[in-house]
Amino acid sequence: MQIEENKVVLIEYTVKTEEGVLVDTSEGNEPLAYLHGHRNIIPGLENALAGKKVDDELSVNVQPDDAYGQRHDDLIKEVPAEAFQGVEKVEPGMQFHAESPNGPQLITVTKVEGETVTVDGNHPLAGVPLNFDVKVIEVRDASEEELSHGHVHGPGGHEH
Repeated sequence: MQIEENKVVLIEYTVKTEEGVLVDTSEGNEPLAYLHGHRNIIPGLENALAGKKVDDELSVNVQPDDAYGQRHDDLIKEVPAEAFQGVEKVEPGMQFHAESPNGPQLITVTKVEGETVTVDGNHPLAGVPLNFDVKVIEVRDASEEELSHGHVHGPGGHEH
């Protein structure tokens, strides 16, 4: 069975930056399960997996436009420290969920100077080309429930 739209796919993977820095891996964990064609994984990897079968292995370089997008300087803002009420000490590297005009947004604190906190609303991997090493473990038909929910249920997937 080939990977195509509405198939449940389980993959083992390792992803690194072009400099070789490990970003994520399924090694030591369950394979990643996703519903192909439903935007459950980044487009560049999903496109590369189309047509593959169980036991296929591939290395894929995914550029930012097909991953987490380009970095946008307008997503870097200075905000007053009082915006972080209830947080004892705000430090660079901390991440928070903030409300934006487009809904919840992950922000990362990049600098704290006095009563001013600089935050970055870009995804931490925005602008970063990614190298994936992937092995296809399983391909199966999705259940009606998985199709209606738009994601995989059970091992490696979502639990309700």
